[in-house]
Amino acid sequence: MIALTVPVMITFGVFLIAMVMVGVVTHEETTTFDDFTVGSRRLTAPVAALSAGAADMSGWLFLGLPGAVYMAGIGATWIAAGLIVGTYLNWRFVAPRLRIFTERVGAVTLPSYLEERFEDGSRVIRLLSAVVTVVFFTVYVASGLVACGLLADEIFGAGFELGLTVFAVVIVIYTILGGFRALSVSHSIQGTLMFLTAIALPAIALWQLGGFGALHDRLTAATPALLDPLAEASFADKKWTSGHSLGVVATISLLSWGLGYFGQPHILTRFMSIRSTRDIPLARRLGVMWVIVVLTGASLVGLAGIVALDKPLDNPETVFIALSTQLTSPWLAGVLLVAVLAAIKSTVDSQLLVSATSLTEDLYRAFFRRRAQISDTMLLLIGRLSVVAVALVAYVIALSGGAVLDIVAYAWAGFGAAFGPVILLSLFWPRMTAAGAKAGMLTGALTVLLWKQIDPLLGPLQTGIYEMVPGVLAATAAALFFGTFVGRPPALDWSRVAEEPLGTEPRHPGEQQVAGQVPGQPRGQAAWQSQSAWQGRGTWQNQGAWEGPGGWQNQEQRRPERPQQGASQPGSPQPPSYPTHPTSYPSSWPAPPADGGGSPYPGPPADGSGR
Repeated sequence: MIALTVPVMITFGVFLIAMVMVGVVTHEETTTFDDFTVGSRRLTAPVAALSAGAADMSGWLFLGLPGAVYMAGIGATWIAAGLIVGTYLNWRFVAPRLRIFTERVGAVTLPSYLEERFEDGSRVIRLLSAVVTVVFFTVYVASGLVACGLLADEIFGAGFELGLTVFAVVIVIYTILGGFRALSVSHSIQGTLMFLTAIALPAIALWQLGGFGALHDRLTAATPALLDPLAEASFADKKWTSGHSLGVVATISLLSWGLGYFGQPHILTRFMSIRSTRDIPLARRLGVMWVIVVLTGASLVGLAGIVALDKPLDNPETVFIALSTQLTSPWLAGVLLVAVLAAIKSTVDSQLLVSATSLTEDLYRAFFRRRAQISDTMLLLIGRLSVVAVALVAYVIALSGGAVLDIVAYAWAGFGAAFGPVILLSLFWPRMTAAGAKAGMLTGALTVLLWKQIDPLLGPLQTGIYEMVPGVLAATAAALFFGTFVGRPPALDWSRVAEEPLGTEPRHPGEQQVAGQVPGQPRGQAAWQSQSAWQGRGTWQNQGAWEGPGGWQNQEQRRPERPQQGASQPGSPQPPSYPTHPTSYPSSWPAPPADGGGSPYPGPPADGSGR
């Protein structure tokens, strides 16, 4: 045991120190709240792909999935197929528009995006989605910390509480120091490690078994059901038997896990943070390839464990750990087992940061300091304190254990059903109303939470299907009905917003168009954001702020009326004036292209003069 434990302990120690150093290095680059929450939207395609994948998989990748395949055989891999399809669809349809729309409104969280997208003056959407995010993700973080404690106890015998505490402290340190930048760098390291591990351990197992042919023959000898994709083997008394057919409902339930991707805030945040929409195709290809490799490798670990281990396991979810320690040297086993910690930790830190960001941006700032100006330094401090607060609550929950952790089983389906349909419709249905968003979120969340009580009441119609399916269907129906017949569509034509990507080449130097709020105008109408244009008295500042008599205030506050064309500012040159409606502009300005693409608005002239 010592021959194994010492190398593994050294490997784990080096890994944890490296993660803290990532936080130290990225701390100098984290100077604003935007840096802390979305990395100033500067993720490259490879980093975004690895970060999204690592944040997604959690310890389930090397514990839950191999364990399920170890017990039931290849029939359990339908869930992996659903996740692969969901990953592709998420990158293909959600990522590009979410990247554009969230930058248009300056949103760093999903609740703030939804509020601006639906021009919800009541702020109900923001409050509802923020509370759901903070509560569910805090419990999700607790479940990840529990997994860390169990992993430490399983490998080192060091005790659950000690392992949980050490890993929690390390995660909090580098998250506080570097925020989103630290997470992105660490996820790149961890995602690469997970990728290589998912290749190495199955390859070692297959080499020792004699290849795929030998694996197939020995699994068939155990029971043919292990290789039947439409069947589920039975594992009882440390023996495998033929089990039963999966059936349509079970297959749909496993595949439906892919539906959850559209509503997971910690994954969607990576889409919001990518450098440019032009980086998304490469990121999609890398991300989907990464997911295919790691899920295939994890499934092969489960199958190989059935025939390669000396004796059947009491706990099938330890098959990855058992196979690593039995088939490899202590030092290589240490590296492989660190990948399990990396998978757990990369999800915990993502959920921790999303919870803290929503607590800061969507609750504290939006409601408790709504009318007060807050400096970026203070907001960054509140964000870091929120990380500590969420981590402490999750730590207490993890130590106490108990029935509260049962809600984690609903979290993936809850986020998928509550946010998924609303996010998709918000991106592709420009005239969807705020009432539709509220109805969709409430209906999806409640359906998931109550489905286990509702399903038995259906009598002969009882299905036993995974609650994700009825939750998504009910949320979609509610959002479509209320989004069509209740409330007023947004004033801004969001179909035009989606036409031109952001984060590539600006249309004019220093210029980007964002949706903002102007008193006297409907929320969400187009406002101009200039980062370096028009330098004069009353200079245009970053974040769309023009400071001068009666000028623009910072983006988070209500902006006063823009100076009208022809009006003069006392003692200062006339700043450029822009229309607030996408179809209203002077006849002297260039008309929009005939095909409807691009923007009809010119930006401030390069020489800094007025119009």
